[in-house]
Amino acid sequence: MKKALIATTAVAAVAGLALTGCSSSGGDSGDSAGEQVTITYSNFISNGGNEENLQKIVDAFEEENPDIKVDVTTSAYADYFTKLQTDLAAGTQADVFDVDAGSFANIQSNGVLAALDGVDASKYRESVLDVYNVDGGQYGLPTSFSNVVLFYNKDLFDAAGVDYPTSDWTWDDEMAAAEQLTDAGAGVWGDYQPISYYEYYKAVAQAGGSFLDEDNAEAAFDSDAGLRAAEWIAGKSGTVMPSAEDGAGTPDFDTNLFKDGKLAMWHTGIWMISLVGDLPFDWDIAVEPGDAQQASATFSNAVVVSENSEHKEAAQKWAEYLSSSETMVDVRLDAGWELPAISDESLLQPYLEKTPPANRQAVFDSLENIAVAPELGANATQIQDAVTNALGEIAAGRAETDAAIPALAEQVNGLLQ
Repeated sequence: MKKALIATTAVAAVAGLALTGCSSSGGDSGDSAGEQVTITYSNFISNGGNEENLQKIVDAFEEENPDIKVDVTTSAYADYFTKLQTDLAAGTQADVFDVDAGSFANIQSNGVLAALDGVDASKYRESVLDVYNVDGGQYGLPTSFSNVVLFYNKDLFDAAGVDYPTSDWTWDDEMAAAEQLTDAGAGVWGDYQPISYYEYYKAVAQAGGSFLDEDNAEAAFDSDAGLRAAEWIAGKSGTVMPSAEDGAGTPDFDTNLFKDGKLAMWHTGIWMISLVGDLPFDWDIAVEPGDAQQASATFSNAVVVSENSEHKEAAQKWAEYLSSSETMVDVRLDAGWELPAISDESLLQPYLEKTPPANRQAVFDSLENIAVAPELGANATQIQDAVTNALGEIAAGRAETDAAIPALAEQVNGLLQ
């Protein structure tokens, strides 16, 4: 689910929409009993190889609901939000369409989404479902999620006599282990955490702070939590984790280091599980350690219903099927196509029983305390780059944290819109 890592850039594509006029499907919100209706569904989730898998779910839905036909349009993620912006401005959006956690709030605030009635919230992971809840109204249903966990090399831990990470580890525990596991002379590193915006906003949350204030209007990371988070990430460089001079940050550096058995702990996403696969050493995953609290970076996609749809009832029925049906779960797990955000772990057994890693439960335990990427507005890319660059300067010893973080906050404030 790498596309979710750039979710906040989608906000720029939908910011400031001039939402005038009515949807071409606007009108009555009900469906006539016994009359077949066609609903349109615009998506990015199936693009790039899962189009046939989506069609399997559509076929099963239409078989169970012969009075509803689903007309699917699929776009690449890179193009999707530009097209959505055009459709929303023209009032030609589909009855049901995809959003992600980074774009949802801005779209919802423009009044184009229907509140969903009678949703069985018990079918979903509460923390992921709540991302799409506004003032008690459910405006979206999560179709999939991905998150970041702590990978670790069990053989290196065993050789050093260090206990494996547990779900209640703190930063201090991780640092203590990393120091024991690092053998720079042998090219073995105790830890690796990318020096980037995506790690920083999460670390700020783990330290008990927030990247932005409650209104997403100003930077809030120029705080004790923000300073501690910067020190946590940048301070590991060149001590317990490789520096830029060692190659850190170059393509696939961390992946290859872990696969070569030279990295004890690795902060990365669950999408790497299938890419790492079987290795000539034992490895597993754990919930990421926290500081003041735990907070796991979680990215999700969802489906929403257009406020102007003529067929809201049928549209919501499709949205619920696509996000919570057993058929959907089976298709996704069989295809290895991102994980559904459902609560029924009995349906997830095929995934949980696969090895390696043995502790796949950590993927779902991480959802108990999630950190959602802040909404950065039209200048999201510039803000993300500014944070990454500032952390890189701290890591390289060219800037002091106490000065760099307040200066960064001022820069971010100037870019927020």
